[in-house]
Amino acid sequence: MHRGVGLAAFDKEQLSQRFAELSTELSKNQLDHLQSQLTQFRTALSHFAATHRDSIRSDPAFRHEFQQMCSSIGVDPLAGPRKGGWWAEMLGMGDWQYELGVQIVDLCVSTRERNGGMIGMEELVRMVSKLRGVDSGIITEEDVIRSIKTLQPLGAGYEVLDVGGGKKIVRSVVKELDADQAVILAEAQVEGGRIVEAILENRRGWTRERARAALENMLLRDGLCWLDAQDEQYGQAYWVPSAMRWD
Repeated sequence: MHRGVGLAAFDKEQLSQRFAELSTELSKNQLDHLQSQLTQFRTALSHFAATHRDSIRSDPAFRHEFQQMCSSIGVDPLAGPRKGGWWAEMLGMGDWQYELGVQIVDLCVSTRERNGGMIGMEELVRMVSKLRGVDSGIITEEDVIRSIKTLQPLGAGYEVLDVGGGKKIVRSVVKELDADQAVILAEAQVEGGRIVEAILENRRGWTRERARAALENMLLRDGLCWLDAQDEQYGQAYWVPSAMRWD
């Protein structure tokens, strides 16, 4: 009996070892196959990028479609073995991307005193386009978002925030927004920058105390808004520079 149990255990051990070897062999074959597919895919993508390089560089609509194509198959054009990722490696757009990033930093820093480090995406795109001039080609929101992504390793706090209603704000300071501030920014976007306690009370169901505390924190603690103590309708209103249009 004991010998039989021992043989059975030995057989099971051998069987487990065979399964482990088979599993390792299958995993290696699958990995080799995947590596081959990735190599073929990279070659095809490189060929497409080289063929349409000029269109991708000069046409924002085509550039957007290329970005969407990459995203749909799980490829990040900014990731890759070289600095600047595939944008630099395949499209020769590394310098263009970083030049745009430098201009974004310059504009964010130069307007920080006015807006507290929070600038509306539409305003930033407009200012960057004006700075670059017509000859440099059209700059889109997608271009700005991509360039801001290249700035993240700097650890300076550059980030794109979605405040609702299709509106975005670029943050250029290391500062986290709390939930109430995010709501205020969203409502300010709707109102063109102007916000009062009554809007938060009526639309969001806040108490007057909560609305006042949140607005005063944005004004005094964070410097993200201005106070208009002579508002004709309410007597006191707040203006959020990042939600205002600056021409």
